[in-house]
Amino acid sequence: MARYINAVCRLCRREGEKLFLKGSKCHSDKCPFEKKSYPPGERGRTRPRETNYLIQLREKQKVKRIYGLMERQFKNYFKKALKMEGITGNNLLVLLETRLDNLVYLLGFTTSRPQARQLVNHGHILVDGNKVAIPSYRVRVGQEVEISEKAKKMEPIIQSIAQSSEKEIPGWLQVNHKEFKGRVISMPEREEMDQKIKEELIIELYSR
Repeated sequence: MARYINAVCRLCRREGEKLFLKGSKCHSDKCPFEKKSYPPGERGRTRPRETNYLIQLREKQKVKRIYGLMERQFKNYFKKALKMEGITGNNLLVLLETRLDNLVYLLGFTTSRPQARQLVNHGHILVDGNKVAIPSYRVRVGQEVEISEKAKKMEPIIQSIAQSSEKEIPGWLQVNHKEFKGRVISMPEREEMDQKIKEELIIELYSR
């Protein structure tokens, strides 16, 4: 499977905002975005003409990078959202938010989504007591997400949970950090999801 292997901080610079792909580094003065907030490359300081298409494209690219998806994966999510009942934009965000790797991050078990994805890939996450090594696994209401016994001793996870008091856990999730467990208690409402995402721009882009 194709994946992005270059410096992820370039992605934040390209989108013009922090995507928090490097965990605690993004909150420190070592964050490259703080020093170079303009896009990377020789022409990074020059501003391209902002057309409607460019604005829509950049929003799609931003969301893809936040959740760590490739183009085909993202397009498949859009097609699923289109077939679901309700508002397509909301459906798309619900599908993305309920990915297993995203839940591990939201529950405070890791400091970034890439770190959460790695944890899932290595088989350190249990769903209802069963090991699930698929980051895109969709967690349903009532299902419990838990850190494996081996991973509970890992320093990055211990540090992340120690820092989780500063992180707001969404209302649609329930977490017990002492037991390294979390549960989905309801589907997320739009106001409980990332307010910086403008999903209507993505819908307009795919509707062309």
